[in-house]
Amino acid sequence: MSTIAWIALASAAAWAYLLLGHGFFWRTDQRLPAPAEKPVEPDRWPSVAVVVPARDEADVLPRSLPSLLTQDYSGPLEVFLVDDGSTDGTGELARELAARHGGRPVTVSSPGPPAPGWTGKLWAVRHGIALARAGHGGDHEGGAGPAEFLLLTDADIAHEPDGVRHLVAAAVGGRLDLVSQMARLRTANGWERHIVPAFVYFFAMLYPFRRVNRPGARTAAAAGGCVLLRTETAVRAGVPDSYRQAVIDDVSLARAVRRSGGRLWLGLADRVDSVRPYPGPAELWLMVARCAYAQLWHNPLVLAVAVAGLGVVFLAPPAAVCAGLLTGDAAAGALGAAAWAAMAGSYVPMLRYYRQSLWQAPALPLTAALYLAMTVDSAVRHYRGRGAQWKGRTYPRPDPTRAA
Repeated sequence: MSTIAWIALASAAAWAYLLLGHGFFWRTDQRLPAPAEKPVEPDRWPSVAVVVPARDEADVLPRSLPSLLTQDYSGPLEVFLVDDGSTDGTGELARELAARHGGRPVTVSSPGPPAPGWTGKLWAVRHGIALARAGHGGDHEGGAGPAEFLLLTDADIAHEPDGVRHLVAAAVGGRLDLVSQMARLRTANGWERHIVPAFVYFFAMLYPFRRVNRPGARTAAAAGGCVLLRTETAVRAGVPDSYRQAVIDDVSLARAVRRSGGRLWLGLADRVDSVRPYPGPAELWLMVARCAYAQLWHNPLVLAVAVAGLGVVFLAPPAAVCAGLLTGDAAAGALGAAAWAAMAGSYVPMLRYYRQSLWQAPALPLTAALYLAMTVDSAVRHYRGRGAQWKGRTYPRPDPTRAA
């Protein structure tokens, strides 16, 4: 066989493994009960403290914060919004929204600039957890003791009214220490529709949800936008002190919980939505590039392997089909077509989840090429000192000597 045929054979073999032996990552059935189903209710609804780190989120807060204030939850629930040095009036707006909508008590606080060795978000999370463990917010009297559960959620995440109830029911009923849902991201414009489903697809490929949810498994991951965590587990796992420099904080959180002996569950959300808009390709590019190289441990050798792997798995199949058509290489064409068909088929469930046209499935190699470019750019940004940039801050490579 020709060289391109051998590469196509390697790609086809890789897809056979990915479809059947990689935790069925392409399936979208890891979810909490459907909206029409009522969760199995515990005998007593435990107390929940919602911790919301927020930095310059005035644009999205009017859609996200009220969804927490109006939760249909029978147990005690309090919201702690931690203003991480915002310059757009996020803290003041949060107080206005709390006064306007009523409902659950809200504490708005600010810990000041992050201490050396901390990312801003995790410094804010640490402050919020400390308030929750104190038993009450600074703006309210009569706290009922430390919250039994922590809901760590981003400021751009909107929750359906029964969202907390379903999360807690899953944690209590399944004796889980961490329950996390991958929020449904926006797909309102063409770029979002093209990039977002693939973003979640690639995340699931890196961290197959079924493997994460298997007791005792080594794979650990969470989706940072929506994480329900037992407070006692957070203390035992050193959350967030044990990973205070992490840029990919959700995966680091899950690993810390698993190391402490905790049980995890990760799935796709039906009641949790991100309201953050990505109006153009630049915003989406930054979303991926700011953390892609961190996902590869800032290691150039791992980057080279990842680039080669993506090339063989995603780019070689259409190249082999084209070579087969142009040169008459039947083996290359047939093997490339088989691998391409497997690839497209694996993408269909995610497109259905996002209610997108299935015609996008055969175009996955183009999207993969775009993600490959984003990953390389992430490494370039890192070595130019502009690696993990977010909301006006740039974080260096984590220093292992500062680990907790």
